[in-house]
Amino acid sequence: MNEERSGRRLAGAIALAALVAGVPAIAQPAPPHETDDAMAALPASEWTTIQRMIGDQLAALRSGDAVRAFSFASMGIRDQFDDAPTFLLMVRQRYAALLTARYTEFLEGAVIDGHTIQPLRLVMSDDTVLVALYEMQRDGRGGWRIAGCVIAPSTVRST
Repeated sequence: MNEERSGRRLAGAIALAALVAGVPAIAQPAPPHETDDAMAALPASEWTTIQRMIGDQLAALRSGDAVRAFSFASMGIRDQFDDAPTFLLMVRQRYAALLTARYTEFLEGAVIDGHTIQPLRLVMSDDTVLVALYEMQRDGRGGWRIAGCVIAPSTVRST
């Protein structure tokens, strides 16, 4: 059952990647009613909190502060990696683009099938553009935690 849920989550993230990866989806704003619908599930202050959390985790990862970076992870991630050094090693091995991007920019987040997804555009040193799709989850106290990240290619090129 856990694999099925992970598969649905990944499918949703990939669907979102398809939406944000193309030039029209990023270059042209959505019509007002679509933007309002996507944002209606969360107020702007929540998106600001989510973006600050992701930014703080990235800063911790880039500085090598494993304990601080790990503190932003959901319980599922924390259980999967047991400790902060193991988590940092995994990020360095599998998510190096997060650490080496020369430029990052938050894109408009969305709630898709109950999953809160915050995209982050990554511009690499060779001007390749990737999109990191963060899945966010509420913790037991109503705060946010990072529950996963998928990095997808983008058709957008940096100028």
